[in-house]
Amino acid sequence: MVPAPMELGPHRIEWTRPVLLGVLNVTQDSFSDGGSFVNEPTAVAHGLALIEQGADIIDVGGESTRPGAEPVPASIEIERIVPVIRALVREGALVSVDTTKPAVAEAAFSVGARVLNDVGVGADIAELAPIVARYDASYLRMHARGTPRTMRSDPALTRYEPDVVTAVRDALARDVGRIESSGVHRSRIWVDPGIGFAKTARQSIALLAGTDTIASIGCAVCVGPSRKSFIADPDAYPAWPWRVEPTHERLAGTCAAVTAAILAGAHAVRVHDVREVAQAARVAHAIKMARGSAP
Repeated sequence: MVPAPMELGPHRIEWTRPVLLGVLNVTQDSFSDGGSFVNEPTAVAHGLALIEQGADIIDVGGESTRPGAEPVPASIEIERIVPVIRALVREGALVSVDTTKPAVAEAAFSVGARVLNDVGVGADIAELAPIVARYDASYLRMHARGTPRTMRSDPALTRYEPDVVTAVRDALARDVGRIESSGVHRSRIWVDPGIGFAKTARQSIALLAGTDTIASIGCAVCVGPSRKSFIADPDAYPAWPWRVEPTHERLAGTCAAVTAAILAGAHAVRVHDVREVAQAARVAHAIKMARGSAP
């Protein structure tokens, strides 16, 4: 299934190949690169560098949602991201805002952001979707359970019936219906299965393998496996010897996950290492096309 083209202000997403979202964390405590881009000039420069490396969208976030992260007041989040988004938009970038707060979404859209990346651990859809609709923006909805404080500590959050792929698909389908009923056209809605968010390592891998099932919802599918802990969790790889693999050593696993997701039907990927992942995505897409599949 090829989604309908998406017009986002002066930008147009055709979906003729996988779309690459480059991660730009303007935070102190993100799991992988917290503190690296906390000042505006450094953050803007990194965002522009990601575009040079092949990013189609720069996904700007001012609050970490890693497991165990503490919440950040909306005022601090706005202070962190608005100058960065404004500067990137002035440079012609297509920007998404990674937030779960209505006030932050409003502030980001007011300076030119065009996509809301809602990771599903904050405000209700009923609060966020009308803002997206008012700005004629796009809504990327991720599946999650609990909060950053509880998603790893509460084992009940990782119990899915009848299985994780079916449960996540059904939950996202309900979310899409709610977003649509709030005024956002279905062609402007994406979904993300939420790799690692209240998912075990084995469940995250099952979701990557089941990307085609998530795509059956009828919306574009974005996956975000970049540098996540499932890549280095020995429970998911019982046949392989285990060693410690910190976040900065997970690029190869990220590329493997991106490749698998694209072959299984992903339309977009959200990653830190854009240059390297763009190469993997290009080859994966070419293989998929050679099979005779739709892009």
